Amino acid sequence: MSKSISGFSKLSKSKKIDWIVDTYFSNAEDAKNILKQYWNTDEKLQQLHDEFIENTITNYYLPLGVAPNFLINNKLYTIPMAIEESSVVAAASKAAKFWLERGGFKTTVISTTKIGQVHFIFKGDFHALKQFFAKVKPKLFEETESITKNMKKRGGGIIDIELRDKTSDIENYYQLHVSFETLDAMGANFINSCLEQFAKTFKKEALEFNLFTEEEKQIDIIMSILSNYVPNCLVRAEVSCSIEDLSDNDTISGEAFANKFVQAVKIAEVEPYRAVTHNKGIMNGIDAVVLATGNDFRAVEAGVHAYASRNGSYSSLTHAKVENGIFTFWMEIPLALGTIGGLTGLHPLVKLSLELLHKPSAKELMQIVAVAGLAQNFAALRSLTTTGIQQGHMKMHLMNILNQFEANDFEKKTLTEHFKNHTVTHSAVTEAITELRIKTNSE
Repeated sequence: MSKSISGFSKLSKSKKIDWIVDTYFSNAEDAKNILKQYWNTDEKLQQLHDEFIENTITNYYLPLGVAPNFLINNKLYTIPMAIEESSVVAAASKAAKFWLERGGFKTTVISTTKIGQVHFIFKGDFHALKQFFAKVKPKLFEETESITKNMKKRGGGIIDIELRDKTSDIENYYQLHVSFETLDAMGANFINSCLEQFAKTFKKEALEFNLFTEEEKQIDIIMSILSNYVPNCLVRAEVSCSIEDLSDNDTISGEAFANKFVQAVKIAEVEPYRAVTHNKGIMNGIDAVVLATGNDFRAVEAGVHAYASRNGSYSSLTHAKVENGIFTFWMEIPLALGTIGGLTGLHPLVKLSLELLHKPSAKELMQIVAVAGLAQNFAALRSLTTTGIQQGHMKMHLMNILNQFEANDFEKKTLTEHFKNHTVTHSAVTEAITELRIKTNSE
């Protein structure tokens, strides 16, 4: 029977675990042992992990793999990927190798502007509010100078502050819409600190503005917060080659492959049911690198999917065409990333991943991450339009199924060999391992 508890956060780690295993698990000792198995034996390292979040009871591991042979703007990369889904790293590696021999990936950062907003209610004359904003705007910059000083030294800071009338959506609703440049920093704390200061200054100065009525002076600040929708923090990644060079096997010509591939992308551009799965495949590559480099994959996901809907219907993030015998596949995608701040200076594997990527700037990381997404999508569409997605995926999934059956080394070796020439399905693996065990036990 579950029960509530007060003061849980003040308990020691061991006391937290005692309460959890005693309250929720039929075998408290087994549950406790599993939790402790994932603790790091280095106490200092474990303490570091414990302090990333609140109420930590153990570590949750994901595999960290690498995909080599990525040629991006004529520079070679091996890309770290933290992900649990089988075949993602293999697919990325295969796409990287394919394009390595065809000129590699080309990328461009289009813009790096991030957005934050102060949302407020103003019950009064909009013309008076506009006059007030014109008067107070220099003060908004002035009173955030202590926050922006270091960022400005590096070439970043507040780009502009706009007053936006949103009363057509919600009665009396307005906002300060602020654009920022945060350079290599993720910038969330910087942006939110600036916005909160704007709110204080705006509210304080309104009380002194002589063109406001007494009611108008009472501006109601609802909230001050950055936006994870960053349509102006944009990067482009693309690959191209002649259609004759597009096929690397005898089963399909380059022209036939190009035509099917382009049609598959067009379907994802107009059919939301397909577009969601199509874009999910892109995010397999993107999220894995974002996670490995200590960035916020939830923010990236939210911003990317909003961008995919920007024209009123959810659509493909990637595009493809054939012109004058040249196949081109590309994507423009919003990615607000950082290489300074957050986990980038704390998590040992994040630091290792960034060093593996030649210690990139935020702009360089945007390009690398975009390429990982484009490569993933290319690999998926290549499989879908030729052999089908399941052939490669299920072969990679075979080891997961065998591990569910707690297969030993002999069984894994035997069945891996067997399924080189047989279709992998859960039922087929179940049947094969059962037969193998019967045969082994009878010998």
